[in-house]
Amino acid sequence: MIEIVPAIDIIEGKCVRLSQGDYGKKKVYNESPLEVARQFEDCGCSRLHLVDLDGASSQHIVNYKILDSIAGKTSLVVDFGGGLKSDEDIKIAFECGASMITGGSIAVKNPDLFIRWIEKYGGKKIILGADSNNGKIAVSGWAEDSGKDIIPFISEYVARGITKVISTDIQCDGMLGGTSTALYKEITEKVDGIYLIASGGVGSMADIEALEAINLPEVIVGKAIYEGFISLSDLENFNKQR
Repeated sequence: MIEIVPAIDIIEGKCVRLSQGDYGKKKVYNESPLEVARQFEDCGCSRLHLVDLDGASSQHIVNYKILDSIAGKTSLVVDFGGGLKSDEDIKIAFECGASMITGGSIAVKNPDLFIRWIEKYGGKKIILGADSNNGKIAVSGWAEDSGKDIIPFISEYVARGITKVISTDIQCDGMLGGTSTALYKEITEKVDGIYLIASGGVGSMADIEALEAINLPEVIVGKAIYEGFISLSDLENFNKQR
């Protein structure tokens, strides 16, 4: 059964969501990310996707104290991303309690460093962020088109030891209009042995069921929860069935 992984995006220490990665379309949902994380934990969630949007725009880790607080005060297994651009950044993330880190832009702009991380920490702790716009990998907070096609990009890193991939279709993210099921199906059919985590576009439990139907193991859900399209009760009931 697919696992729902709730997402918390952070700007200035607050829980926010963007639409299609646009910082100008920011909405604050809660002043305390820890409070939100505890709500997810109370609903039976075991995982959390935590994104440092300040870090993504600053090109270095920023909100590590929030990571430290959530990891230290909940039992959630946290994967952390946003602004991880150096050995020092990733060291801070792991020291502050991240179980896994997600690298996206770094995998495009500094592949040698990203490959060293894979070799040092292993494929269970390093997740590849493969976010795409019209099939092309986007980087730098989705502001740049790398020109790289998503499936060859993922395949190259699977050959280097990556097993887990988070893929967001930017056109869908934050829009609540459904996920890119066809894209995810194509990725899993063309890239052997991949553990693909869907992200972006979920607007209902039916969207999650559609992803489960193509055998995806995890889906990251953010705005649908914050806007009430998927309630905390829905989360709790779903987790009780797992």
